[in-house]
Amino acid sequence: MNSKSIKVRTVDLTKKFKLNRKETITAVEKMNLEATSGEVLGILGPNGAGKTTALRMISTILQPTSGTAVVEGQDVRENPLKVRQSIGYLATEMGLYGRLTPRETLTFFARINGLEEGLIKSRIEEVFRILDMEEFQGRKVNNLSTGMKQKLSLARSIIHDPSILIFDEPTQGLDLMTSKTVTDYIQDFTRENKTIILSTHIMHVAEKLCDKVAILFDGEVKAFGGMEQLLKRHDEESLESLFFKVAEDGNN
Repeated sequence: MNSKSIKVRTVDLTKKFKLNRKETITAVEKMNLEATSGEVLGILGPNGAGKTTALRMISTILQPTSGTAVVEGQDVRENPLKVRQSIGYLATEMGLYGRLTPRETLTFFARINGLEEGLIKSRIEEVFRILDMEEFQGRKVNNLSTGMKQKLSLARSIIHDPSILIFDEPTQGLDLMTSKTVTDYIQDFTRENKTIILSTHIMHVAEKLCDKVAILFDGEVKAFGGMEQLLKRHDEESLESLFFKVAEDGNN
């Protein structure tokens, strides 16, 4: 593949949930997006827009009702295991084990992600160095600060060195300093030519990080494209003003 090959593509990706025997709700409706290597794609929208559902389908956590996503050439419906081998997923819920240390946590996740036993120690040391975690690697997770736990969650998602990283609201609930640290790491990952898909409702985070954005309302993509391209097309100076314009247009 060339350096700008398509790494993730969704094709009419749709998810419906049953409310009861007669009623369903559509969380994501015919989503068509793509992201290339070294690119950050931001999925933007208010709470309940369908962002998390979309990321969970791309990550194989949820099965689409119809349509599909293709990740590194693998269909999420046909080859979910292959897809999981090439992605790292950072969820909003940290889901860390309080009695383990960061070193024990990463050892566990390295093994379940199939790293060879002889490579695990060196890879953990590398991740500790990248994320500046050496100081607290031996503390129990229960004794870590929120920022330390977020670093550990991030470390867990990259331990197997995936080419595609999927982050669901990566700065949610973090203080300004920790949020900046996380966004700086995301920018570092793009320099390694990794593809990043993230969801957020924080416009300045998206403006700082994203090459492309998809704006979602009620499960539908209302705008999608390169950041500069979209601003120019809609004659807007900021992503925030574009976001509200798309919201108003969608409600008319």
